[in-house]
Amino acid sequence: MIKRQMGDQIKKRMFKGKSIILIGARQVGKTTLIENILSQYNGNYISLNGDESDVRQILSNTTSTELRRIIGKKKIVFIDEAQRIENIGLTIKIIVDQIKNVQVIVSGSSILELADRIKEPLTGRKYNFELYPISTKELINHHGLLEEKRLLPYRLIFGYYPEIVSKPGEEIELLKLLTDSYLYKDILSMGGIKKPVILEKLVKALSFQIGNEVSYNELGQIVEADKQTIEKYIDLLEKTFVVFRLNAYSKNVRNELRKAKKIYFYDNGIRNAVINDFRILPNRQDIGALWENFIISERIKKLHYENSSRKPYFWRTTQRQEIDYIEEVNNKLYIYEIKWNPKRKYIFPKTFIKNYSIEEKKIINNANYIEFVQ
Repeated sequence: MIKRQMGDQIKKRMFKGKSIILIGARQVGKTTLIENILSQYNGNYISLNGDESDVRQILSNTTSTELRRIIGKKKIVFIDEAQRIENIGLTIKIIVDQIKNVQVIVSGSSILELADRIKEPLTGRKYNFELYPISTKELINHHGLLEEKRLLPYRLIFGYYPEIVSKPGEEIELLKLLTDSYLYKDILSMGGIKKPVILEKLVKALSFQIGNEVSYNELGQIVEADKQTIEKYIDLLEKTFVVFRLNAYSKNVRNELRKAKKIYFYDNGIRNAVINDFRILPNRQDIGALWENFIISERIKKLHYENSSRKPYFWRTTQRQEIDYIEEVNNKLYIYEIKWNPKRKYIFPKTFIKNYSIEEKKIINNANYIEFVQ
């Protein structure tokens, strides 16, 4: 079993008088992670699944007396797919406030739905955790640096979802199943999407714009929808862990793009499944986009798991000067250009260097990327 970085962080928060909330896309390993933690408590727990109708009925409207009966002498209550349970926030609140020394662990695949259900009742009563597809660091720890570097071309195409990593040879079929069930069924059902065709067109359009500035107006023209619909659907895709936004960095340089944004996928495999392109690297024209998406998504995982205060950005001017990736912390800037080929030369824009104080500047390529993402 691949050890997840989030596991130790969750263990440290156990039995601190608050609920533990774990969110992330479907099939990134939330249930497996929690079950691994629970296995260390000698059966002293109860597991409930929000996908089951009787569980939803019991937990939607309940009392402390009924909950004590359900929990019995168990010390941990694990509620999976909690976003499907009405009033789940109130139910968790009752356990936290009235049934002492019982740890509640909750998982869900939509920050959108789960956050709505727990926000008010659980104010000050929860620790939040987000789980992503497996990270480069986790796999290096699992089978070693050399093996993971050898598998880099494979990762760029098929990504890091646990089932994809653990079942070599079945990647294409599994990714298509995952994309179909998660993108075009789960998200449609949870987001109140009235025009599923638009969502499908939008995800494909975003797949072809990795590394480029995204315009909601232009996307609207491509998929034949208004700007407000595009904003709503992208927000939904972000809150269900399909994509994430990178905003433009802008402080004091003339002609900087201030409101620009880029959109990346949390997983390369999902991106390639959306456009049904699983060709090997030598046969592809989009290696630059694949590499940029891979590096930035892995870096975002690293920052998140380390609880880093670094804020990620990109930079661009109307004259098309550009820096792929920037991090800011304590008024210090770290700037990076992302190039697949180690022999590719690059000079950082003088405009940026002249106007900002740079702590570090570096080109990230396939020869030196490990330190950046591990």
